[in-house]
Amino acid sequence: MFFSDDDFPSPSALPPRSEIDDSLKWNLAALYASIDDWERDFAILDSLLNAANRFNGHLGDSPERLKGAYEAFDALHRTLEKVYTHARLASDEDISDSEPMGRLDRITARFAELQGALAWFEPELLALPDERIEEYLNSAELAFYKRSIGETLRFKPHTLSAGEERLLGMASDALSTPEKVFSALNNVDIVFPEVPDGKGGSVVLTHGNFSKLLESENREVREKAFNAMYDTFGKYRDTLTATLAGCVKTHLLNRAARKYPSALDASLHVDDVPRSVYENLISTVRKRLPDFHSYLELRKKVLKIDDLGMHDLRNPLISDRDKTFTWGEARAMVLAALAPLGGEYAKLAERAFDERWIDVMESKGKRSGAYSGGCYDSYPYILMNFNGTLNDVFTLAHELGHSMHSLLSKTNQEYHYADYRIFVAEVASTTNELLLHDYLKRSSSDDDELSAHLLTHLLDEIRGTVYRQTMFAEFEKHIHEELEAGRPLTADSLSESYCELNKAYHGKVIDADARIAVEWARIPHFYYNFYVYKYATGFSAAAALSKGVLSGNSAKLEAYLGFLKAGSTKNVLDIMLDAGVDLRSSKPVDDALDLFAETTAELADSLFSTKII
Repeated sequence: MFFSDDDFPSPSALPPRSEIDDSLKWNLAALYASIDDWERDFAILDSLLNAANRFNGHLGDSPERLKGAYEAFDALHRTLEKVYTHARLASDEDISDSEPMGRLDRITARFAELQGALAWFEPELLALPDERIEEYLNSAELAFYKRSIGETLRFKPHTLSAGEERLLGMASDALSTPEKVFSALNNVDIVFPEVPDGKGGSVVLTHGNFSKLLESENREVREKAFNAMYDTFGKYRDTLTATLAGCVKTHLLNRAARKYPSALDASLHVDDVPRSVYENLISTVRKRLPDFHSYLELRKKVLKIDDLGMHDLRNPLISDRDKTFTWGEARAMVLAALAPLGGEYAKLAERAFDERWIDVMESKGKRSGAYSGGCYDSYPYILMNFNGTLNDVFTLAHELGHSMHSLLSKTNQEYHYADYRIFVAEVASTTNELLLHDYLKRSSSDDDELSAHLLTHLLDEIRGTVYRQTMFAEFEKHIHEELEAGRPLTADSLSESYCELNKAYHGKVIDADARIAVEWARIPHFYYNFYVYKYATGFSAAAALSKGVLSGNSAKLEAYLGFLKAGSTKNVLDIMLDAGVDLRSSKPVDDALDLFAETTAELADSLFSTKII
């Protein structure tokens, strides 16, 4: 599984990978010692496919036959995921290197072919007589697979004939073209101008340094970086309208073919999440926008800026807090912050560094941003582009949360149930961030300014993860509904809708100018089929879970660790309920926004006591 928190290209003016110390590179040799080994596994996919297809037409023969089919399918998918994982990770080391990119293209295309070749399974199982299904559900031989059979039955109204499923499976690679075009344009073709670096010189703007420039205390630097980013994207907005609209149309094709009420319902059905969860999130956040506006008013007051703009949202409220950290310091800080999770967790987390799960530094051609990715037979690898900022330290904690979730899941579950649902993918990562925040805040108790800085960081985290991602979720819902209603998506309509949402979410405190209207064009997550809302629900769950962990209550800690180990053994909302969070209700989101309001008040008091305001 790959959980990408940013998917943008890194700057070209960077050292080549060969100059990076091996200790700061991930160890892909632990997955495949050589490309020849990778090729051997790629080659055996055909024999594994043949082994699985031998069960075609025989699922109804006996419980033993169905069990054998599940085992054959798992053997194929396990190898397929291993081959894909290595190709994906190797290609991200240098996206300009055609050799690993070629292998990634090969396995991606093969993946689509195999999906088509195996598409007979669900239709055949669902065509069995009810009495045979009932027999299988009560069979001792199939006890382990009872949940999988139930999941297949849940999809029965949306499963097509074997031929139709095969056709859709074969088309999956072609249907991913809009996202591929967006990625190629974003990762390779778009070139930005030079902007002031805040040190008397200039720097070529990139996606990799954009965030850092927006954090500058120099308003001119922020404004020019912001303007350059969106002026550049404005030049490509017609092309990016076509890619985004094309992606939405693939979601609508799936919705129509599988007879879902909407594209949103189709996406939510995969995780067995009711539509009310998505809609409750939007309505709850909408009701709590006044709290967000209060924070923006505080920011305006502290910065002494009358015309607060969109480029003024990320710069620090407390000056002279641009301290950087070494990789060793970042490691020590994160591991110390995770101590409340217990000794077993701590020992496993140390392996990430000792066994080289992490690709640490920026290098020429390397995909920037950060993600955790791997498979059942690999380390839960982490890609970073570490520059030593405090944000980078939080990114390390975040990605390590993903990786530890993956590790604990696969070490406690068989392959068949080891993958946890994407719906909860952001919970463990955000819990780690909140534990780091707590650790740093306690460590800075005698430093009022640093404490205020950390409070600002937490507020920005909630702003970016709950308020901003919910705004994204609302936009994503809107653009799908537009096409579902037969209204075309145009560059003007997308920009107008996006600008209106920004005005609603940011209120009258901030100027949602014309440039922010084109921000939709640079957000990769809009190609992920209703993924963004999971950041907001994930943060809400993490706020509750981290509070339980930090309480020292051993039962709450065990419940949290149980969540990390559960994989997909139960309904995802029931797994969260076992951990102590009911995401079917709006309470976790409300509680998270209570935290935002309380932190805003605490920050105002802190700034007042230090005479900053």
